[in-house]
Amino acid sequence: MAIITMKKTELAKQIREVSYLTGEFKLRSGNISNFYWDKYRFESNPMLLTAIAAEMAKLLPSRCDGLAGLELGGVPLATALSLQTGIPCFYVRKAAKTYGTCNLIEGGVEEGSTLVVIEDVITTAGQVCTSIEQIRAEGYTVEHVVAAIDRQAGGGAKINELGCSFASVFTLTELETVDN
Repeated sequence: MAIITMKKTELAKQIREVSYLTGEFKLRSGNISNFYWDKYRFESNPMLLTAIAAEMAKLLPSRCDGLAGLELGGVPLATALSLQTGIPCFYVRKAAKTYGTCNLIEGGVEEGSTLVVIEDVITTAGQVCTSIEQIRAEGYTVEHVVAAIDRQAGGGAKINELGCSFASVFTLTELETVDN
């Protein structure tokens, strides 16, 4: 597989072109929005997924033991990021399985590891904050969250309140102002 390089402005244009939808959408928070970033449209595109992962790699802390991709949108991003960086990735369920291994975090993460949470789109960060607390309760350290898109709706501040840094490849403002 060839390494895909793309200027960040071109990546923003392409993300907007394939995944920005207008209409009436109910968000996870219960809020209604007149636009939606359909992350599956950029995550299912190998070229865009690879380019986003390359940008996310620049936002990672200098040291971590693994990438914690949140179910479901964070999983392809964490996988692509792992392939680019060589950092192991793990998959975090919204709730631990009730059968088999009964794991919350899949992939054989070592006890006490320091994990970076990987997510697709952050709005209010409700599920991200819940997942951080669950991961910490399992005995892991989480100090950083990296996302593809920050909708700038207060999620970053909530993540910071949990003692984590937050970085995103793009903010809503950046994606709204990109030339089509």
